Amino acid sequence: MKHEITFTRLPEVEPSEIIVHMSDPRIAEHMPLLTFEWDEAAVSKFVSAKEECWKRDGLGHWAILLDNNYVGWGGFQKEGDEWDYGLVLKTEFFGLGTRISQKAIEFALADERIPFVTFLLPPSRKKLGALKRLGAVFVGEIEYDGTTFLKYCLNTE
Repeated sequence: MKHEITFTRLPEVEPSEIIVHMSDPRIAEHMPLLTFEWDEAAVSKFVSAKEECWKRDGLGHWAILLDNNYVGWGGFQKEGDEWDYGLVLKTEFFGLGTRISQKAIEFALADERIPFVTFLLPPSRKKLGALKRLGAVFVGEIEYDGTTFLKYCLNTE
């Protein structure tokens, strides 16, 4: 039986679930900008910021559910003129990344506001085959908030 993946808004998730998820040290290994402790205040600030993107741009990050259970968050965030895609899953659901990303990319392909999608990955990410299979191409290294990232781009037109 194939499990159902759905996207909903972050305020629909209990803050305690996000705290546990984002406090896992294995998550921080690949998130160099994650330099603070997750608590109720951090979740409130995070969710508010992501909801502000929805208000400003009409699109943002979703809470990702598997059979109505929270497995992580991700989606599109406008960075200047570019739509950046990010995905942060609970460690036990890392294997769903390709399936979730394909569903999100299908969304981007159908949205005429998104001519291409960018992906910023820390250099610690070594397994990039799934990204390449999606059709993303390496653009180069960039610096974001003082940290180096690998930038990939996927044309969606």
